[in-house]
Amino acid sequence: MTNQHQYEVIIVGAGGAGLMAALYASKGAKTAVLSKLYPTRSHTGAAQGGIGAALGNLEEDRAEWHTYDTVKGSDYLGDQDAIEFMCQEAPAVVYELEHMGLPFSRTKEGRIAQRRFGGHTNNDTGKPVLRSCYAADRTGHMILQTLYQQCIKREVTFFDEFHVLDLVMSEGQVAGVVAVELATGELHVFHAKAVIFATGGHGRVWEVTSNAYAYTGDGVAITLRRGIPAQDMEFFQFHPTGIFKLGILITEGVRGEGGVLINKEGQRFMKEYAPSVKDLASRDVVSRSMYIEMREGRGINGKNYMYLDVTPETVNKFAEIDGRVRPDGTPYRVTGEEILKKLPDIIDFCRTYIGVDPMKEPMPVQPTAHYAMGGIPTNQFGEVLIDENKTMLPGLYAAGEVACVSVHGANRLGTNSLLDIVVFGKQAGLKAAEHAKDASFQPLPDDATDFTRQQLDRLLKNSGEERAADISKEMKQVMSADVGVFRTEKGMSEAVQKIRELRERYKKVGVDDKGKLFNTNLLNTWELGALLDVAEVTAEAALARKESRGAHAREDFPKRNDAEWMKHSLAWLKEDKIELRYKPVTQTKYEPKERVY
Repeated sequence: MTNQHQYEVIIVGAGGAGLMAALYASKGAKTAVLSKLYPTRSHTGAAQGGIGAALGNLEEDRAEWHTYDTVKGSDYLGDQDAIEFMCQEAPAVVYELEHMGLPFSRTKEGRIAQRRFGGHTNNDTGKPVLRSCYAADRTGHMILQTLYQQCIKREVTFFDEFHVLDLVMSEGQVAGVVAVELATGELHVFHAKAVIFATGGHGRVWEVTSNAYAYTGDGVAITLRRGIPAQDMEFFQFHPTGIFKLGILITEGVRGEGGVLINKEGQRFMKEYAPSVKDLASRDVVSRSMYIEMREGRGINGKNYMYLDVTPETVNKFAEIDGRVRPDGTPYRVTGEEILKKLPDIIDFCRTYIGVDPMKEPMPVQPTAHYAMGGIPTNQFGEVLIDENKTMLPGLYAAGEVACVSVHGANRLGTNSLLDIVVFGKQAGLKAAEHAKDASFQPLPDDATDFTRQQLDRLLKNSGEERAADISKEMKQVMSADVGVFRTEKGMSEAVQKIRELRERYKKVGVDDKGKLFNTNLLNTWELGALLDVAEVTAEAALARKESRGAHAREDFPKRNDAEWMKHSLAWLKEDKIELRYKPVTQTKYEPKERVY
């Protein structure tokens, strides 16, 4: 027997976007949050460096500058109306988090402390600006804890360790979701007036990633299977500084505090690629620069990694060379004690996982798959758009990394992910509650769990000719090799074919554990199916875009082509192919021009 529940608003995912949505939806509607993890284990907790907002606490800054930096960083593919909205909302939402109790790091005067971050500048001087509001190097963790406490205070209902596997539709409208309870293996139908997806990204498509093990593209895959397109999936960001081989993130805040990237010859190579802002160029620029250095033989010990040096001696040396000063005009100098206070987790990670002490020696780093700019298409209120005419699907919303607003365009600036989740999580929650106030519950279909049962039964009954681990390994290898930082027609064509083959082989995958209780073998195998769907859409969209823009760098089409490709891609997952269509980018005041750092 299927368990049934009824809530006006159901939120899928308990990271920052889901919790912010829950907090605001609960003020106007009966709300529940479903999460396959315990909420405070959500991936928002891994975000380190800060949340962007033009507070101007330490030096002049303006929301207009933040807007332009975000448009420029997006390589002009971001929708400018949504970007303006996000950057204007940023100061208020940061102060809102402060009032909720978030323990930001402080200046001597007691204001929220701010640090430099890649791509954020004083638009008048072109120099890096202090815009990232931070809580040491665990900002995401603090946001997650603060929002969860607020949701508990508001008595939001949580269904922890409930893995959502399907979106229920009735007569073309949203009716709820189907989830499996991990502890029992039983299916539950959650009847709802409004559903908000806040399930995060899909970095597990690649070999080396900063993403959590659970970051498997569930939300995008579920909606694709229900006929909803995915937008701009060709754009996936590789963060320049993951720990070599492990992919664990080393925050951009390290470079914000004065850390520098060094090649095997001891050269600070970013001054050749971004003469003005050097190591604080946007992430796509820094990642490509590192790959070029490594390809030309300047990787450390001839391998594919560089050094990131934040030892006080190195920071002070290059601060003097750059003429860097503090906001009060005094020369920028740091002590080991200051570095340890501002980057405690980073120092601990390196000491624990690789036996390197960043206070005394440089850290080995390499680009790591980090962030999905693409996802479920939405407007700035979180409402899901289902075609190139921006038709809304009533009752369906998305926020956070699973959504494509699009404020990040072809490349996201650091600190804008945490800003995205709280600004648009809030908007999705408000709109969902508003919708629920006037809407009726759609009747549930008789077969609400049928599609979910078919998927799970096939995996349980398969003979197991194929192993999930083998298919996962091959998917990650081909995506890393051919749909990574640099791309070509030949490589991506081969990747598309390989992923199609893997999707066919996946139909023969079985699971060893046939039980009901905590069957992670079954659910991990289901997640692999989601990743394969997302991988094919990503490779197809990338193959079709014959230009280089932001994180999508094609060696056979090295230039950005605004005449033909200033447009968002929309991809539909069909039975035997991916269907691609396009819609225009929203421009307000910023005309596309060459990005110079």
